[in-house]
Amino acid sequence: MLLVSVVTGCAVPRAGTAPVSGGALPAPTAPARDSLRIAVVYPAPTDIIQSHDSAFLFGAVRGGRDPVHLGINGQSVPVLANGAWIAWLPLPDDTVAHFVMAATAGADSSRSVFTARIAPQFRPPAGRAAWIDTTSFTPAGSLALPRDEGIPLSVEAAPGATVRLVLPWGSSVPLVPDTLPAGLPAGVRAFVIDTAPRRHVPATGRYVGWLPAAALCADGRTGCATLVVTAGADTATARWPLGVALVDMTFPTVVVLDDDTAHTGTTDSLTAGRAVPHGTYNWFFPTGTVAVESARWNDQVRLRLSRATVAWVNAADVVPLPPGTPPPGGVVSSVRLASGPKSVTLRVPLPARLPYQITERERSLTVRLYGGASDINWMQYGEGGGAAGTDPLVTRMSYAQPAADEMTITLELARRVWGYRARFDGRDLLLEVRRPPALDREHPLRGRIVVLDPGHPPLGARGPTGLWEPVATLAVAFKTQSLLERAGATVFLTRTDSTPIELFPRTHFAELHDADVLVSIHANALPDGVNPFINSGTSVYYFQPRSTRLARDLDRALVTEFGVRDLGIGRGDYALVRPTWMPAALTEGLFIMLPEQEVLLASEDGQWRYARGVVRGIEDFLRERAREP
Repeated sequence: MLLVSVVTGCAVPRAGTAPVSGGALPAPTAPARDSLRIAVVYPAPTDIIQSHDSAFLFGAVRGGRDPVHLGINGQSVPVLANGAWIAWLPLPDDTVAHFVMAATAGADSSRSVFTARIAPQFRPPAGRAAWIDTTSFTPAGSLALPRDEGIPLSVEAAPGATVRLVLPWGSSVPLVPDTLPAGLPAGVRAFVIDTAPRRHVPATGRYVGWLPAAALCADGRTGCATLVVTAGADTATARWPLGVALVDMTFPTVVVLDDDTAHTGTTDSLTAGRAVPHGTYNWFFPTGTVAVESARWNDQVRLRLSRATVAWVNAADVVPLPPGTPPPGGVVSSVRLASGPKSVTLRVPLPARLPYQITERERSLTVRLYGGASDINWMQYGEGGGAAGTDPLVTRMSYAQPAADEMTITLELARRVWGYRARFDGRDLLLEVRRPPALDREHPLRGRIVVLDPGHPPLGARGPTGLWEPVATLAVAFKTQSLLERAGATVFLTRTDSTPIELFPRTHFAELHDADVLVSIHANALPDGVNPFINSGTSVYYFQPRSTRLARDLDRALVTEFGVRDLGIGRGDYALVRPTWMPAALTEGLFIMLPEQEVLLASEDGQWRYARGVVRGIEDFLRERAREP
């Protein structure tokens, strides 16, 4: 979350005794004032504004007894009765912005200059036809690749120039202009509402090329190749900060994954795999997974899962096995199910702790095993639980071999997926499929276990008057707990005070309590360069497919309560919505950085309305699931 300011000793309000009826936004109460003081909450003195066109500032005017009028750089800025304000202002073409702030209240006035820092931009040197933006070299750092691969190159340089990369042994690689087709507009970020006309993106100053993998800077240095840019009679040169080593796949390096190499005991024992370095999570490899290392880029390691599939992981989670260790792979033999009171478990005997991925659909789960070849003569459905001696939750098992070194096992279910979890037991893979709870159609919350997560600390956004997100979310969580318990649910909170709690202990807490539903409660803020007056409202996030309906019901209920813009639901790569054992969603009910919405989050009425929205969303989700045959 953006706009972070950490404090200690925050008093956390407990829930009131009864919910307050909904209605219009509460009128903020004007505090007693003595003299005007203009406070800026964001940007803080240590912040660097990352946008270059416009930016928001917000804070509060303190003191004075009359209505306050505020102007910033000559632009009138509305001020609420509690002194809160937010402004959307143009930025100068510079690395420093000065904002002249003038406030008046009756005969009292205050004037000051606020100075903010702006992230620097590259500027072509005056009078030079040839130039290179040395901050744009991609990739940079240390790479290790097999000999038959190559490296895509990208750099910003003078438009219309001739560009080539000269290698230490004398040969050169050409770079060509990267041009967009005529009329292709720029992309728009998700959840950003852009009312301005779509802009065309010129790409005439961007050059791309292809460097075949070869030992570059064999002594371990970087910057052994030189970029040469020629424009007319002018030439610019710069060292490309890149070193390349070759990976010998004839004798592959086999590694084991361990996300707790420091032995802290506080991790989730999972290593996230990504399709691209530092990308979004796509795989979750448990500690002990074995794979072949096939490339490196700075702090990222590429794993070869199969001939067709690779995954990037953090280098800190990779432990090399002794040289000569054979690559993982082999035959996967017959599988069987075992029934339990709360779940049914699939046991898959493996030749090693192979990498795997689980794909969830509405009524099925598919395990994809990398490096495995099927020799499944039998798929045993277990004993007991049904008329035919099989577990009624699993209607059918099947397997397939889509590639020579990839196989899949699919469980088709009689009910929509509620949750699952997977782990290694020795070399065997265990997939535990959770039985959906028995829901009361008339009273769907009765008997259910709900875990509420008041978002943050550590971190957390702050509003114009200083309201801290963890304080507001905890107050909402206490009220939500009260309403859920009245409806018959058992409720646990991941925190009950302002003590910082990391992410994994929160999701682990929900699983230990066998939660039927997990909801994380937050207040939103925006990144630099996004207009807060047209990009605010309610949004709710999910990660697992089964949580889509929960997110949609929460979003609909919160929008109804608050009457703000509906930003919709989104699949978000957030830790609090990734647990697989239960449906989970993360709510961003209001924007704490907006003065009117900060007032709402600070008020008893607003907190009860947020709580009612969460409860109604959970209840609607459970009621819909209760209708399932």
